[in-house]
Amino acid sequence: MSQLLQITIFLGASLLLVPLLKRFGIATVLGYLFTGILLGPDVFNIASDPEAIQELAEFGVILLMFLIGLELRPQRLWSMRSAIFGMGSLQVGITGIVLAVVSFFALQQGIAASVVIGFALALSSTAFVLQMLSEKQQLNTTYGQQSFSILLFQDMAAIPLIAVIPLLAGTESSHHGIAYFAAIIATFSGLFLFSRYLMRPFFRFVAKSGAHELITAVGLFIVLAVVGLMDVLGISTTLGAFLTGVLLADSEFRHELEASIAPFKGLLLGLFFMTVGMTTELSLFIDMPWLIIGGTLALLLIKMISLTAIARYLKNSWRNSLLLATCLAQGGEFAFVVLSVAKSENVIQQAILQPITLIVTLSMVLTPMLYWLMQSQILPRFSTKTVPEYDEIPDEHNPVIIAGFGRFGQIIARVAHLQHLSFTAIDSNLDKVDFVRNYGGHLYYGDATQPDILRAAGIEHAKIFVLAIDDIEDSMNVARHIRLNYPQLKLLVRARDRHQVHLLRDLGIEHIWRETYLSSLGMAYHMLCDLGVSEDDAYKSIELFRDYDDKLLAQQQQFYTDEQKIYETHRNALAELEHLFESDALAREQPTGVDLQRGLHRHRIDVTRDDNE
Repeated sequence: MSQLLQITIFLGASLLLVPLLKRFGIATVLGYLFTGILLGPDVFNIASDPEAIQELAEFGVILLMFLIGLELRPQRLWSMRSAIFGMGSLQVGITGIVLAVVSFFALQQGIAASVVIGFALALSSTAFVLQMLSEKQQLNTTYGQQSFSILLFQDMAAIPLIAVIPLLAGTESSHHGIAYFAAIIATFSGLFLFSRYLMRPFFRFVAKSGAHELITAVGLFIVLAVVGLMDVLGISTTLGAFLTGVLLADSEFRHELEASIAPFKGLLLGLFFMTVGMTTELSLFIDMPWLIIGGTLALLLIKMISLTAIARYLKNSWRNSLLLATCLAQGGEFAFVVLSVAKSENVIQQAILQPITLIVTLSMVLTPMLYWLMQSQILPRFSTKTVPEYDEIPDEHNPVIIAGFGRFGQIIARVAHLQHLSFTAIDSNLDKVDFVRNYGGHLYYGDATQPDILRAAGIEHAKIFVLAIDDIEDSMNVARHIRLNYPQLKLLVRARDRHQVHLLRDLGIEHIWRETYLSSLGMAYHMLCDLGVSEDDAYKSIELFRDYDDKLLAQQQQFYTDEQKIYETHRNALAELEHLFESDALAREQPTGVDLQRGLHRHRIDVTRDDNE
């Protein structure tokens, strides 16, 4: 079967099977593996010659390493250094050593083979875990970010692991000893000079041509040229691709490169996983079922125990520790890469490579089920949470009370803290309260809509009350209570939109800040400056708009309660936006004083909410 026909079959099968499996909750990586297994000799035997396209498929791993290098900007590494190099090094080191010892005794492998197997299995699946967490919207959680940091370290650790395999092989070749590392250093130095003085100027030259498709061509050319150079020099091609990505991480063309190469990476990496699936011998389930099943369970258990212990040692909660361990319990795609290199260098034999490959594949298959069990079945059974009581707030008579500790209230609290101003902060989100307290902040768990909580916070002695509650209804209830019972208290209120401004002004509240109003004006100011408007003219334009918008808001105050007009406004948001732009145009034509006021009278706009703020 020709290579072109085989690639066509692979692509057609993946287009059919991967989306179908994804509808059943199976990750894309596993979809490619299953597709390869189905096409392979053990099932339908449709494409029985994976070696014919394996070399092409390995370019998926090469492009993956290049994109990983692009992500490793020095600033990002530095900001995440503790999680990456702390948790990451502990996880790879401890798990790798434990698995190497198990391989030495249980699999009867030599020291070199045991070290390679142990540290290869210590690596988890970057593509699989990140996709799983993204689909479940858990990537921004504490354990999600820690998982990402550990995966980042694992990706970096795979490079020296691949590089050291020839040394473990003990062969006299260009891949061995001091000459190998000297060649790496020399090549890296040459690539650094090439990227600094030739590659980036060449990118600028191509970009100025206006042919955007050439950026993709340049990116592919650079990767392929470096890979070719590495192949000629006898250096790991994956290492060369990674180093090239690192050198271009700070380039102004990094995002264009990433966007243009990512589709090729995804397709070729999928092809790589399909070839892995095709070469997986399902007959091993029959020949050595205890080794495959026992090895998979042992891998999952060892990695979960070691990761949980590391996370607990670093003061993580039991919940985060167990979820982190479950996410990273499987083997990963780099295990296939590392073990393939080890086989080519005769560090391990084909007889042990096949069952280990099947163990890694099976561990990836079981991870989503294991994660579901941990998150929805196991952890809730051990949860001892009860409905917590509100805090007893000490009577400190602080001059400032902040109700609501979200993104708005936090900034006010930080500024007050910077000026050594004492304040009492209240929030009804217990998770947020616990998080702030973990970092030494003073935040009390309480509901500001309850008068008892306000009295306990010392509202009778406060000078300023900052109302920054997210929920509009709760915010209005607190504002009404304070205006009625504490009229002398200065009330500073955060409003979500124009409509809430009107409601607050009906209560006689003067000091109101629309949530995104000033930041929008700040962005508009910079936009004008970047477009060539002088700073003075840009400032005057912004002030003109603020003056116009304040007057418009005052005009709208008298009819915002008209239900018919509210209904009309909500029924046609496009018409509302058109009215706003017409008013802006009127402001430009009649920019000052009486003319502006007359224009507002002639062109009264029935607007009750500003959804574009």
